[in-house]
Amino acid sequence: MRHTYFSNRLVFYLYPLFLLTSCNSGIYVDNAQPAIEFGQPVRVTMKGYEGNIMEPFLSRDGNTLIFNNLNNLAQENTNLHWSTKIDDTTFQYKGEVSGVNTKDLEGVPTLDKAGNLYFVSTRNYSTTLSTLYQCNFSDGIATNVKLINGISRLQAGWVNFDVEVSADGQTLFFVEAQFNQTGTPQTADIVIGQKYGSGFQRSLTSSEIVKNITTDALEYAVCISADELELYFTRVQAPITPTSSTEILYSTRRKVNDAFSTPIKITTITGFAEAVTISPDQKILYYHKKENNKFVLYMVRKK
Repeated sequence: MRHTYFSNRLVFYLYPLFLLTSCNSGIYVDNAQPAIEFGQPVRVTMKGYEGNIMEPFLSRDGNTLIFNNLNNLAQENTNLHWSTKIDDTTFQYKGEVSGVNTKDLEGVPTLDKAGNLYFVSTRNYSTTLSTLYQCNFSDGIATNVKLINGISRLQAGWVNFDVEVSADGQTLFFVEAQFNQTGTPQTADIVIGQKYGSGFQRSLTSSEIVKNITTDALEYAVCISADELELYFTRVQAPITPTSSTEILYSTRRKVNDAFSTPIKITTITGFAEAVTISPDQKILYYHKKENNKFVLYMVRKK
């Protein structure tokens, strides 16, 4: 694929890994809520920060935005950063998240209401075949970092490169992708995990719940609303080519444990845009977009 974020996300930072490693009822087929209308996107200001903003996540109280810089270890060390909200279109940069970053990639942050931070890291993939971690987060400081058990396939070439936790901390929405020997993703699908002891396990109904979302394209960058009735994600067609482009879509359902409906594209979001995060009142979406060869933060309101 072209030298864009998605290639940064999946090829550049994961390629070295392959060099090292060479039951619920009531699930409906299409049980959607009414269609959602969106306004025109607005550029968001990050005061005190001039770098790339990718993988934004707005905390469940709406006061903290965590993100990572450029997903390309060939150009810069990908780390977690944090900021605080001034208003809907302005955040104040606070610095890197302390206690979590390494020389490897740390990205794709997500928080539950209790302050448990989940993220992706390639720090130990060569020995664990796993990339999802969790820790405690408070005021820019991460503690008790540990690997999430029960999610990875534990097979070389399979990578979980995205993660989203539900507000109550009981459900993980993660992405599972298979890469070829050149570091190019061949598949990318959304999978659901449920809290189990100190870790998570794959839900037996995962494939049914996302059956209307899963296609031969690559689905990733998942976001779940606080009530778990709206799911947002990014899609790019496979195989990846130099002219590939992204779409941000949403899918809804009437009840938790129902299947999500057939996805609808958000047409007001244009350009190379990815990685939605939703405000606590479920009225604003934030996402990153490539603009003038840099990834910046945008927002769009529901009408």
